[in-house]
Amino acid sequence: MEWMNTSGPVRLRDLRGKFVLLDFWTYCCINCIHILPELKKLEHEFPNELVVIGVHSAKFETEGDAKNISEAILRYEIEHPVVNDNRHQIWNSFFVRSWPTMYLIDPEGNVVFGRSGEFEAKDISTVLKRAIPYYEQEGTLDRTPIRFELLAYSQEPTPLRFPGKVLADEKSNRLFIADSNHNRIVISDLDGKLIETIGNGAIGTDDGDYATASFHHLQGMALDGDTLYVADTENHLLRKVDLKAKTVSTIAGKGYQGRNSWPGIPETGLLRSDVPDRFVGKPLETALNSPWALWVKGDDLYIAMAGPHQIWKMKLDGSEIGPYAGNGREDIVDGPLLPPVPYELGFSSFAQPSGLTSDGTWLYVADSEGSSIRAVPFDPKEKVRTVTGSAHLASGRLFDFGDKDGSATEARLQHALGVCYVDGQIYIADTYNSKIRVADAKTGDVSTVAGTGEPGADDEAATFDEPAGLSYAAGKLYVADTNNHLIRTIDLKTKKVKTLTIEGLAPPTPPKTKSIPNFALAEEVMLDPAKVSALDGKVTLNVDIQLPPGWKLNTLAPTSYYLEGESAGPAKIAAEVELVNLADPKPQFSVPVTVAGEGKSTVKLSLRYYYCEDGVDGLCKTAEVRWTVPLEVVASGGKSSVSLTTTPELGL
Repeated sequence: MEWMNTSGPVRLRDLRGKFVLLDFWTYCCINCIHILPELKKLEHEFPNELVVIGVHSAKFETEGDAKNISEAILRYEIEHPVVNDNRHQIWNSFFVRSWPTMYLIDPEGNVVFGRSGEFEAKDISTVLKRAIPYYEQEGTLDRTPIRFELLAYSQEPTPLRFPGKVLADEKSNRLFIADSNHNRIVISDLDGKLIETIGNGAIGTDDGDYATASFHHLQGMALDGDTLYVADTENHLLRKVDLKAKTVSTIAGKGYQGRNSWPGIPETGLLRSDVPDRFVGKPLETALNSPWALWVKGDDLYIAMAGPHQIWKMKLDGSEIGPYAGNGREDIVDGPLLPPVPYELGFSSFAQPSGLTSDGTWLYVADSEGSSIRAVPFDPKEKVRTVTGSAHLASGRLFDFGDKDGSATEARLQHALGVCYVDGQIYIADTYNSKIRVADAKTGDVSTVAGTGEPGADDEAATFDEPAGLSYAAGKLYVADTNNHLIRTIDLKTKKVKTLTIEGLAPPTPPKTKSIPNFALAEEVMLDPAKVSALDGKVTLNVDIQLPPGWKLNTLAPTSYYLEGESAGPAKIAAEVELVNLADPKPQFSVPVTVAGEGKSTVKLSLRYYYCEDGVDGLCKTAEVRWTVPLEVVASGGKSSVSLTTTPELGL
């Protein structure tokens, strides 16, 4: 099978001695996306005891392609290996029935825990904390650090990084771009001249001026005069940008994923006799769940709340927020807006709504998991209807997708994420088909505007790569071409496609952090005092990594070291310690130490390196060692070098 985020296949036997968590996922699935940050917490909490393996078992045809999975790995910043189970072989062997599903394998190779659906890191952490002492006592737990070759290590910076949504405003000649993986908003004019950026690029929830504010993989935006509303998706927040004062503030959400889709009902989800007739709460006291797209109409802000599969509405005065349409069941079902009782059948259902647009009477929704375009009435007496998609089917509505033009019921889309209404037409970012389509708002008839169905970034051939956002101004569609890290334009008269260059835009400068690794668990080696005499003002520390037979140094991973010394004495080491990565990693290398005069000094050399079994490229172990070297510098009669030897333990 194809492996990603590692230099080669990973064998389960190579992970003996570790807990292994198998995460069965598919990159379209909002519930799977919710799991990813929880997995990251676990990986950071148990770096030497737990290995996560993502088993990507595709739902959509496009998701079975290794390149597309790799893009998703980068987009969601996944830090563990992923295997492409596109034929569901591993899925079937573990009897998996839904996304996401996880299994925990113990250090002896036995499945000891499993769960379907979303979970929190603390759920698995509790299991691990109880289990680790047992396997430690049995001697079967291997804490040898390991390392995988992540795709992120080889990525070149780009001015935009997986832009998710775009908003064009003809009146003010401004283009707002959700630069999602740079965690910022880019503002240019409609021709691409950079105006300014909002957000410092770091992941966070900070309010304040543009340079202070921080976001977390933001998506949709809505403009109301000089106020820009932002769906801060992975923070599960709504933010407000005052474009005059140039400030950002939080207006809804609590900064964590809401587990309750029905404000006014207790977190337990249990109904009570005193539950209000309307499911509303105070915006800053109500936890949200992956807000993905926004639309302003009058005094209301409409929200495509992808997590609970609903359309929400918030009063712009901040008085209340709650679901407007959708019974909370993931499906494509037409009907009345909202049930009196949560999840009641006979009312409208959505499936991961991810894009919004409007003609003033209807709110049109890109309902991505059902590959359908829906129409939600602003008049609460009307019913939700489907413009084009699978609502007419008796069953299997979430699995009816494809790439086909035609009538409202014959046409097929594939995980469409964006919509834009223009003069009776609904333009569609047909994301997994890498096309821009258009549906007649009245008849639902669908045709292709641009795109060949093959991923690419060619203006002449009009190719895209998983476009996710659309907006319109001055006769042009603006397209957030997500996997190409570009903004594209389509002239609606000529159908010509162009790539928009944002003049002067650069990736954000990451906050300065000290790059010295933590060697708290490093092997400590104390050498006997050594008499040395400087040669040309230097003493050489000769490092010799003695690898066992059948093992090799991983030259693709960084072999890195840093020196520390005392403020007094002849050894002259910079006070600000710097990490050094060897340009050509080898098991034997030398580190020069500058000395001046005679006397005693103590030098510490800390080293981290990676080594692999011959013929195994997918898994490498990490070793860390710190030598303490007492030196006595003499005028003559001493050595000019000191040998530093290490032999890594293989573990289990």
